[in-house]
Amino acid sequence: MSVVLGFVLLLSGCGGGNSNAGVQSTVEPTKAPAAATETAAPAETAEATAAAIGSTVKPVTFSYYSNYDWDTTEPWGKDSTTAWIRDTLKVNMTAVQSSGAAETKFSTMIASGSLPDVIMMDRGANVERLRQAGLLVALDEYLDKYPNLKNNAGEATLGMLRSDDGKLYQFPNWYTSSPNGNGGWIVNRKIYKELGSPKLETYDDLYAYLKLVKEKYSDVIPLEIGAKGRGLETMYGGFAENKPYLAKINPVGNELRSIFEDPVFIESMQYASKLFREKLITQDAFTQTGNQVTEKLVTGRVAVYADGDVVNPGRDANNALRTVDPEGGYDIIWPIHKAGLDPAKITPNNYNSLGWNVLVITKKAKDPEAIFSYLDWLTGEEGQRIINFGRQGLYWDETDADGVPILNEKGLNTPQADKDKERIGRFNWVGNTTFIDQTKAKMDAQLPADKQNWTTLAQQKVTWKTSRNFTEFVNLDPLPDSEEGTIASAVNDIFLEVYAKALYAKSDEEVLTLLKKANEDANKAGYAKLLQFQTERWQKNLSKMK
Repeated sequence: MSVVLGFVLLLSGCGGGNSNAGVQSTVEPTKAPAAATETAAPAETAEATAAAIGSTVKPVTFSYYSNYDWDTTEPWGKDSTTAWIRDTLKVNMTAVQSSGAAETKFSTMIASGSLPDVIMMDRGANVERLRQAGLLVALDEYLDKYPNLKNNAGEATLGMLRSDDGKLYQFPNWYTSSPNGNGGWIVNRKIYKELGSPKLETYDDLYAYLKLVKEKYSDVIPLEIGAKGRGLETMYGGFAENKPYLAKINPVGNELRSIFEDPVFIESMQYASKLFREKLITQDAFTQTGNQVTEKLVTGRVAVYADGDVVNPGRDANNALRTVDPEGGYDIIWPIHKAGLDPAKITPNNYNSLGWNVLVITKKAKDPEAIFSYLDWLTGEEGQRIINFGRQGLYWDETDADGVPILNEKGLNTPQADKDKERIGRFNWVGNTTFIDQTKAKMDAQLPADKQNWTTLAQQKVTWKTSRNFTEFVNLDPLPDSEEGTIASAVNDIFLEVYAKALYAKSDEEVLTLLKKANEDANKAGYAKLLQFQTERWQKNLSKMK
């Protein structure tokens, strides 16, 4: 449910190489000025123009809209990477902003016939809404001419993305053939050491540790669970083995049943409520902003942090604290779990081969093939290398035999904080996760231990190892204007309300009472019909995967 609420920047970084997997363009990246900054754009040169002639990318200008409240699209060409793309490939983008009201904006654009050329959005209901209205371009005719997507994602993944008419309208973002994820648990290194580094593996251990923190550090939040209480979902994954990331899904045998009757959900909410009652969890879990969470972390006022993404904020907080105190910072730990469970089967992270979300090309686009040609180049090895690690000549000049960029002197010696100013990776809309993760890890290994990326190490050490394949549970949502869609909306409202109320409950018995009432209300709203619909979609997914 809240996977898509994380920041774009949390997504793991880069992949690709110079192998012949897929057809790559023959563009040779322009050498960059030595002092490129966030706002410095390399001037167009004869070399860039010559390179563009050999590219499979067709010059194009298109409008782009990200259908998320939290996402603001930055200006194209103001960072050195998109300036290179603009000058070399002749690709330009104009942004349409959601201004914090994505659903309203989206509906208005449909009603007024003013859709942008490209939309980034969640898979499922809204995509089908546009398809059934005849507003989307089918991508099938481009797959063989520009085969990076086909070769890298594979037919099985593309088959899962096809609509009921058998056509492909969705270009996946962060599709993968390997585990990934950023969620889990981190601990304040200095506080943990000062308290004797006690065992911190089970929920019993956690409870004892949080009480100790509260007793010894009056100005520290024992357990931070992030904006909108997202860490509650991470906690849920530790109460059963191989449990799907909480998305109101409760599989029992061959059917999906009510989440409100799920014993694992009930137990996790009772435990969280207990911690909240004893002020061991942040008391503004459902009202605080992401910026407020960040401020707590970077000032060291959090002892333990659980969330759907801890590796990116953890890196920033770790770096900030270590600049002040070499002993400060945060360490990732293996996910906390219920006593008696196998730690190797605890999966607070979930991934699916389809990835995170999708891009669609609308029929407003004057040249949809040109747009696809750019997206296909971008998802290929060359595009992923440039969009994620910057243009050739900035932090790398050449690649190894596997196409992994070899860091140059600037790449080896530039502080990460200065590299971050380049905004590299911000415009990766069609992330090729497997290539990216493998390449990123090899590049990071080129650095001295004290300069290696904290996020990359945390992912390799823990989060990727604690991720479950979730592909079977994708595309379960009905169309919003269908009967099942109306039921789904009502059930979701009931869920969100009880989710907050249960945390504030005064006892375990009150948690049970609240969840029982929520189940009754959901059943009255037609929950059984929705579950039947979702079960059929789930079984259909399983058949496709076989």
